[in-house]
Amino acid sequence: MTEFSFELLATDGAARRGRVQTAHGPIDTPAFMPVGTAGTVKAMLPASVAATGAQIVLGNTYHLMLRPGAERVARLGGLHKFMNWPGPILTDSGGFQVMSLAKLRKMDADGVTFQSHHDGSKHRLTPESSMEIQRLLDADITMAFDECTPFPATHEQAEESMRLSMRWARRSKEAFVAREGYGLFGIVQGGVYPDLRAESAKALLEIGFEGYAVGGLAVGEGQDAMFATLDVTTPLLPADKPRYLMGVGRPSDIIGAVGRGIDMFDCVMPTRSGRTAQAFTRRGTVNLRNARHQDDPRPLEEGCPCPACRDHSRAYLHHLIRSEEILGPMLLTWHNIQAYQTLTAGLRAAIAEGRFAQFAAEAAALEEMGDIPPL
Repeated sequence: MTEFSFELLATDGAARRGRVQTAHGPIDTPAFMPVGTAGTVKAMLPASVAATGAQIVLGNTYHLMLRPGAERVARLGGLHKFMNWPGPILTDSGGFQVMSLAKLRKMDADGVTFQSHHDGSKHRLTPESSMEIQRLLDADITMAFDECTPFPATHEQAEESMRLSMRWARRSKEAFVAREGYGLFGIVQGGVYPDLRAESAKALLEIGFEGYAVGGLAVGEGQDAMFATLDVTTPLLPADKPRYLMGVGRPSDIIGAVGRGIDMFDCVMPTRSGRTAQAFTRRGTVNLRNARHQDDPRPLEEGCPCPACRDHSRAYLHHLIRSEEILGPMLLTWHNIQAYQTLTAGLRAAIAEGRFAQFAAEAAALEEMGDIPPL
């Protein structure tokens, strides 16, 4: 078995190129992790996800505990076998979904009691039960159970929420079953308040984790506030552990966060946008629903290796979307995941070669140009 570890291979300013070793294989960083909430990256086969260059996907404790149930997944060989994904898997602890999706939730110092958004059935999540569910799922990276602080929140609200999360982080660590190749990440909270972020980071370092996530961002605070929070938070995290910015984001968010020392990202945006006719290209977002594409024989993005770009025209993609054919969202989802993997591969190369600033400037200039002019 492989020991869970993080190796720093190159740096360029605060930007880092590294490699995480897990029980189910390596993760080259900076890494973007496609979201497979319920044991599937929506509209994608596992082999198609791997073909984009993705090495790790996400699953979710809340969704999988409700359906099909963590015990059932364990009986069927764990989430890797269940969904036919042989690579690493990270599972979100369920805290965010309890707050955002569950009906009639009631939080106390011990955990959260809630009703399923599916059928109203009653459930409870605690740090201990979240650790057990993630163990049953066989997640390579388990996330500590926390409360995702809402935005906006007063200093007092953010402080109370962060301190509860830190108590839960300690309980998560105590309940986590250590296995070779598996890791537990703590989550820094504290809203947009530098003093609270510092207190949270200090508390997590005292507990000790295999990696550290920055949570509670990309919840409406805007890019400037997010970057300002990262500016004060990432320098407080150990250089020899992976750093994960949860739920982020747009390509410009990822580039900016990499420049501030973040290694790992996840976001529903590429898959969700693919299902709503939005495609991410180096020249910004393209809406394939627009009539300007209906007679355009050109590819969505020149040079992109995904099947949407390689095998089809903008006109055909537009036709699929307007006809509500299921192949449309499938192709655009593939393209978007490919676009994010191409971006992170480009970032890794740029950091290794000491040209991160140049890469970031060129990416911003290309996006600023906007989509190619209509024919």
